[in-house]
Amino acid sequence: MSDNRQTIRISVRNLVEYVLRTGDIDNRRKGSRKDEEAMLMGSRMHRKIQSAYPKGYASEVALKLCIKEKDYDFVLEGRADGIFVEDGITYIDEIKGVFRDLDNIEEPDPVHLAQAMCYAYMISQNEKLKNVGVTMTYANLETNDLKYFRSEYTDKELNKWFKKLYKEYKKWIELSNKAKKELSDTGRELDFPFEYREGQSDLVKDVYRSILRRKNLFIEAPTGVGKTISTIFPSVKALSFNLGEKIFYLTSKTVIRKAASDAFDTLIDRGLSIRIVTLTAKEKVCFMERMECNPIECPYAKGYYDRVNDAVYEMLKTCGNYDREKIIAFAKERNLCPFEFSLDLSLWCDAIICDYNYVFDPNVYLRRFFEDRIDSDYIFLVDEAHNMVDRGRKMYSASIVKEDVLTYKRYMVSEDFPVMVKALDSLNNVLLRLKRECDDVKIQESISAVHIAVMRAVSAMDIVYKIKPSFKPAKDFDEFMLNLRHFNNMAEIADDDYIAYTEHDEKGNFVYNLFCVETARVLQQREYLARSSVFFSATMLPINYYKHMLTEKKAPYAIYAKSSFDDDKKRILIGKDVSSKYTRRNKEEYRRFATYIEEAFNAKRGNYLVFFPSYKMLNDIYGEIEDSDVLDRIVIQGNDMNEEEREEFISNFTDNSENIGFCVMGGVFSEGIDLTGDRLIGVIIVGTGLPQVSHEREILKIYYDNKDINGFDYSYLYPGMNKVCQAAGRLIRTSMDCGVILLLDVRFTEKQYLELFPNEWTNRDIVTVQNVAEKVKDFWDNCK
Repeated sequence: MSDNRQTIRISVRNLVEYVLRTGDIDNRRKGSRKDEEAMLMGSRMHRKIQSAYPKGYASEVALKLCIKEKDYDFVLEGRADGIFVEDGITYIDEIKGVFRDLDNIEEPDPVHLAQAMCYAYMISQNEKLKNVGVTMTYANLETNDLKYFRSEYTDKELNKWFKKLYKEYKKWIELSNKAKKELSDTGRELDFPFEYREGQSDLVKDVYRSILRRKNLFIEAPTGVGKTISTIFPSVKALSFNLGEKIFYLTSKTVIRKAASDAFDTLIDRGLSIRIVTLTAKEKVCFMERMECNPIECPYAKGYYDRVNDAVYEMLKTCGNYDREKIIAFAKERNLCPFEFSLDLSLWCDAIICDYNYVFDPNVYLRRFFEDRIDSDYIFLVDEAHNMVDRGRKMYSASIVKEDVLTYKRYMVSEDFPVMVKALDSLNNVLLRLKRECDDVKIQESISAVHIAVMRAVSAMDIVYKIKPSFKPAKDFDEFMLNLRHFNNMAEIADDDYIAYTEHDEKGNFVYNLFCVETARVLQQREYLARSSVFFSATMLPINYYKHMLTEKKAPYAIYAKSSFDDDKKRILIGKDVSSKYTRRNKEEYRRFATYIEEAFNAKRGNYLVFFPSYKMLNDIYGEIEDSDVLDRIVIQGNDMNEEEREEFISNFTDNSENIGFCVMGGVFSEGIDLTGDRLIGVIIVGTGLPQVSHEREILKIYYDNKDINGFDYSYLYPGMNKVCQAAGRLIRTSMDCGVILLLDVRFTEKQYLELFPNEWTNRDIVTVQNVAEKVKDFWDNCK
């Protein structure tokens, strides 16, 4: 085990920005836009400048400095843009891409210079240098013009300057060290808060062992395992023994974020000293009617950086769980933006509960944790990890609609920006040529022509802002440009695991798609900063598929956690005389499905959820329900239901009601809802959940077939069965629940489907429409 000496780590960027930042939050697009925005196109400029230097120029040099205090180590780290030697002097080169006119930059920005001076201090200490030079290179991203500022410092000057910076930051270091020590002391003494269920102790040990050995772990964790506390508890233990730096609990569902927060509260109630923050989307916590993050439109943005550090320090004086309600109340009291405040607070928290986006999305990931880090010991707990395949593809894929390009070209004509009109006209012409070559769908062997045209459009837009800094585009045009920038960024990282294809979509539009097929490589950009990533879900079968899609880390562990629930309390019934195959979709088949629903409900009255592969099939089968009493009890999931409408739908299922919910597989009611006891006694699943045939699915199939992997399994079978298992998982949420799962498709009797059944689906039988009522009655007569 590690000793109790703490390590406090921070990047150079975070250090200087935290100490030196002042003023307002201001995201208005001007000629002087923030450097964070310049980063969207600045990486290419960095590489261009770096490659122009003669031999001996080292680029992207990792630097680390450890300052040993009495009872903790302070580690400062980052990457210098460049290091070179000239006339015997070692120089740090700090490159900043900007949009403003270089003639208006008379001296380096204090924060930029401080960053370079930190690197200068670090290399002077590490290599015992008496003098170090600093070159501040400003690059105009529109014109490619460069401007340099040079200075030299003795080691004594750098030492004096850094000591002052370090002194200002030291109160934060000591606060962090005190909190980490309290977490260590209380965490080591902490016992598991409940009596272990069957197999739960092994699960806790497996998670801890994976963290200890720096391994990734995949867990198939059925309902009843207690996966939330079983992953959080050993992760907290790992932190207490210095086997991790920070926990990120990742999930896309609000209800699961609440469950994770409650699990941490349970540990706090038993004596754990820890700080946890839940990050909530900006639009859900913003105090303003419109999200205009600038000092003119928003009083919470004005002077934000002048007030925030004191507010964070005040809130951190007590350990605890900083949830949405606490953050909103404190931010309101201190006149601060609640979203930005939660982000600033997160720097000092031991655990962060948030959406996958904040770690993995290339556009919105938390740069304060994942940029400029050489290495780290983060622990990623990825809940509902089966969602990460599609989420990863969505994050790292991009598309351009030709009709949108033409629309916004005309918009630029009306706004009188010929440079942008020319760029969009060029992009439109490239897409027009491809459109003429595409009858339905076509794989594109090269992305270079489109990529170059997109780069020119992005650069042209930056010139627009230079010409007219006050230009405020329409919101939809702003989103169009963000999409082009995203396409540009994805094109830069695209490799053999991407496929470019063109298609005519269902609206008649011509679309150029850059499709991320394999997600493991792109997700690895964040995973490499984790000591261990634990992926878990109630539906992770086959587990080798998810290992393939979600990690490149060698030899990840995988376990199947045994459910503690009694298998005899549920019955799996497979209807062998129906199928949702396209060849069998007719009125007679729909009537047979309807009869199954009527027979099951009348055999045991209560609350049921019926899941369909599509809204069309839902409506077709609904039209075949003949039993008027059954018909009157059906409530139907609507399209794009808001939160209030979802709650109204769920309210139909009470302990005393007898209703039937018609839902769509893969929709909002397939995951994350708990209807316990008599609120749900049966789930009926119509069809195998296979995704509809589409260009994208067929491209996936061909891609994997060409790699000697079963393309049908990867593109259709595994995603379909995942939806089936998720829907079936709405039943049996506690050890007291009983119920029937009715799988209506003959294909469920086939080997390839049976192999994907969860291990706990042992109590099953095959039925027909003639005897399903008898089988349902038999189960309930014998259910204890």
